[in-house]
Amino acid sequence: MTLLLMAAGSGTRYGKLKQFDDLGPKGEFLMEFGIYDALKNGFDHVVVITKKDQVEFVEEHLRERLPANIKLDVLAQEITDIPDGATFDIDRQKPWGTAHAVWTARKVIDGPFAVINADDFYGQSAYKNAADFIRAHRDDNTYALVGYTLRDTLSEHGSVSRGVCQVEGDNLLSVDERLKLEPDGDKVKDLDSGNTYSGEEHVSMNFWICKPSIFSKIESEFRTFLADKELGMKSELYIPKTIQEMLQAGEIKVKVVPSEGDWFGVTYSSDREKAVADLQEKTDAGKYDSPLWK
Repeated sequence: MTLLLMAAGSGTRYGKLKQFDDLGPKGEFLMEFGIYDALKNGFDHVVVITKKDQVEFVEEHLRERLPANIKLDVLAQEITDIPDGATFDIDRQKPWGTAHAVWTARKVIDGPFAVINADDFYGQSAYKNAADFIRAHRDDNTYALVGYTLRDTLSEHGSVSRGVCQVEGDNLLSVDERLKLEPDGDKVKDLDSGNTYSGEEHVSMNFWICKPSIFSKIESEFRTFLADKELGMKSELYIPKTIQEMLQAGEIKVKVVPSEGDWFGVTYSSDREKAVADLQEKTDAGKYDSPLWK
């Protein structure tokens, strides 16, 4: 089983590359705890998507730590990586988005895989539940979202972006990407639209379980995206949107798998103190070795 980590963000609100901040008790990166939890549950292939100038650093860092039997691929998400025959003539510096990050791995993944953000902590049970789902659905075209509760994924220090889900039973019906969610009393408000949420809604934290069929879908969407100069100037390709289009076209089914664990992230620099304390507490409780890698 493959774990794909998206680690190409710029950390604009955090102030530096948060995916490589030493948050663990022995200086570990937050993503190392996700890799550790995944390996404990049978994942044996790690793919990291990062910036071109970080590839060598990340590969050396992880190869020194991961068990020898774990396959590792570290790939650069590059703005010049576009579908064959496609072109773009715009001045764009920012990456194409999370769906493009996933598409970057198209040549190294040929089976079911889980996708996570490198700067989020998802909880140990989330990886167990993801692994169990992959084993149960290895040969069909059922995708999954490892879901969290909106209220539990907010920051005390500013607005956050979340995919708010509509769910029926354990079936995902849709994902509505909201970019500026903040606590509002006992509710949650989206500052862009003015929509108010109870806080109990399922949300996507970009922990997806996908099949290789997503690569061709992303490529098709990417071609359409590049053909629209206005989109190409400022917009991005998002994983939830791609999966939702596949779902609505009847190409896949998408289940919601409860994480049954705690999530935290480091959107803002002021989130760092709590993340460090949480990782120390979990290590002190014996949930993680210290140092993490023996």
